[in-house]
Parts: sequence; structure tokens; C-alpha cells
Amino acid sequence: MAIAKRKPAEPVRIQIKKNDQVRVIAGRDRGKSGRVLSVDESRGKVLIEHVSMVKRHTRPNPGKQIKGGIAERESPIAVSNVMILCPACGPVRIAHHVENVAGKSRRSRVCRKCGQSLDKK
Repeated sequence: MAIAKRKPAEPVRIQIKKNDQVRVIAGRDRGKSGRVLSVDESRGKVLIEHVSMVKRHTRPNPGKQIKGGIAERESPIAVSNVMILCPACGPVRIAHHVENVAGKSRRSRVCRKCGQSLDKK
């Protein structure tokens, strides 16, 4: 009897980028905030600095100078469980403004509450 494989989820466009400051709004690390280290759009997950720490048992490998033992590292969490931090308001949703500069349109992320830009120039 063959086991049915699950179809991968449709990739959703993620509005959070690397180096954004975010706050966890759901899960065991709710309330913690940190910097985004990486974004995985295909799985819909983000890696946040010092959030969702797990212990990883590693075997020593002298050829690659790996010491071995128990190491702590971050585990990816779902994008739906984090919100971007506005410097003025705190955790907010993201809106987009389209600016026409020299004939080219440029999209920028802004805070839905105060309208402050969330993109670093």
C-alpha cells in the first residue's frame, strides 16, 4: 500500500525581509523580539535571532574541525507567527506605498498605523 505524499503548500509572498526587527505573536516564544536572520519563502518560515532555540546533538568530526556535543541554535518559525516592529508603534501590519520617481515606480513598505517607512534606506 503506497503512502500518499502531501503536496507542498503554495508559496506565499512574504513581506518580511532579512534584518527586519520582528516580534513573535504566537507560540511558545510569544512576546520575544529579534532580528530576522533568513527567510524561506518556499516553506513560509523565518529564522529569528535568539528565538525558538533548540538543542542540536552533533557528532565530533576532526576532519572538519567540528568539536561535537550539544549546541543550541535557532529553529525556523512560521511567518504568520511574527509581526514587523515599527520604531514608533510597535508590532504592526504592513502597507505599501507606490512612488513614481523619474518615470519608475518604486514600492516601499510602510506602517499601517502611523505611515512611517519600514524600509531601511
